[in-house]
Amino acid sequence: MGYKHLVFPENSLFLVTGGAGFIGSNLCEAVLDMGYRVRCLDDLSTGSQKNVDLFLSNPNYEFIKGDIKDFDTCVSACKGVDFVLNQAAWGSVPRSIEMPLFYCANNITGTLNMLEAARINGVKKFVYASSSSVYGDEPHLPKAEGKEGNLLSPYALTKRCDEEWAKQYTMHYGLDTYGLRYFNVFGRRQSPDGAYAAVIPKFIKMLMNGEQPTINGDGKQSRDFTYIENVIEANLKACHAPHSAAGEAFNIAYGGREYLIDIYYSLTKALGVELEPNFGPDRAGDIKHSNADISKAKAMLGYEPEYNFERGLEEAIEWYKNNL
Repeated sequence: MGYKHLVFPENSLFLVTGGAGFIGSNLCEAVLDMGYRVRCLDDLSTGSQKNVDLFLSNPNYEFIKGDIKDFDTCVSACKGVDFVLNQAAWGSVPRSIEMPLFYCANNITGTLNMLEAARINGVKKFVYASSSSVYGDEPHLPKAEGKEGNLLSPYALTKRCDEEWAKQYTMHYGLDTYGLRYFNVFGRRQSPDGAYAAVIPKFIKMLMNGEQPTINGDGKQSRDFTYIENVIEANLKACHAPHSAAGEAFNIAYGGREYLIDIYYSLTKALGVELEPNFGPDRAGDIKHSNADISKAKAMLGYEPEYNFERGLEEAIEWYKNNL
């Protein structure tokens, strides 16, 4: 179970793009804790310098401030790298609707730059962040790979394009690529701030400050919230995966289903706060329900998520209490 038992060749070098972000910094930490080398590439546009400073004293950690939209930077960052964990992207469905050109340049061209740089440098495994948003308006639950609907946002489109480009790189160039369709990841170091902040940290911070959060819609939308430890496991197990699993995309979740309104009341109870939420309009491009079939990741990557929603939420709340 988990990932801490995984063994990689001695002195392996992992490149984590977007390594100053929420998921990326947790991947950096996990790889360093296992005794391997980490090179972090981030332009700090959405990542945080704080998440870099955490590791600068570790001799196995190197930080490059650079942009995946710049091909030469990508080539330089991939030199001597064994494994790429490509997390660099701009998230947020509503923001992508406002900024389609930027999302194309950053999330599609940037990922393509990284794929080509990894190929040129002979990288062994290229693991990249995709998203549950690729399922679009496909109504059936649980969501299963191969049954995707119409895409509902530029963000979703960028992630679907990334999957297709990665498949081409496995097919034509022999680069082992593994796409991870994250479902609503949450946990330590996820930012509660800004207009596009994820719902769990945002609600926690507001409730701790005695502020009244707004739920978009009626609160009856459901999500497969996935604790960060499960995502770390998926990335590292993908680095161990066989060539036969390359070129594929995998649902990465716990396989549960939580309703937003229930999460809200779980948080008020855990934080000892009595505050009713506001209800606002639905967000453009959002899907109503999301729940993952994780059988493919289990079969092909050996993915066995350890953290259910309750356990993850408990740890997340504890972290925010100590760090906000």
